[in-house]
Amino acid sequence: MLFKAEDENTLYISRHDVDEIFGSYSPHSFMLEEKNWPTVEHYFNAMKFTNSQYQEKILRAPTPAKAQKLGANWLNRFFWQKQPDWKNRQIVYMTRAIYSKCKQHSHIAEALLATGDKRMVENSQYDYYWGCGRDRRGQNKYGEVLMNVRDKLAEEA
Repeated sequence: MLFKAEDENTLYISRHDVDEIFGSYSPHSFMLEEKNWPTVEHYFNAMKFTNSQYQEKILRAPTPAKAQKLGANWLNRFFWQKQPDWKNRQIVYMTRAIYSKCKQHSHIAEALLATGDKRMVENSQYDYYWGCGRDRRGQNKYGEVLMNVRDKLAEEA
């Protein structure tokens, strides 16, 4: 079978849907590192850089899509100095953002806990790292982060 079958024990989400409370674009601000971040996407993209001025520019981006664009631009990454070893640290930053968002918005934490033991999948056709990819064989790192945060919240409850 080319595609994995969907099952009842899997919850598919879209990271870039502003109406998806588990997504990185959801408009749920949170405090972290002495700043109020409008979305997880803003925090995550700002943390790619060591330069505080550029981090501030991303923090002030009017939308999460703009924050992502500022973080993804190759010239910006070259000019503003990307975090050393970013590939190995990005999961930590995403986890910190999701956990902080859940801790500061109890309804999101409760909704995440209510998913029980469901597998969570970021349903992106094009992202094979954070999502499942078109053929659902991607690494689904975003889904893993959500499930890890859910486990931590359950442990604390």
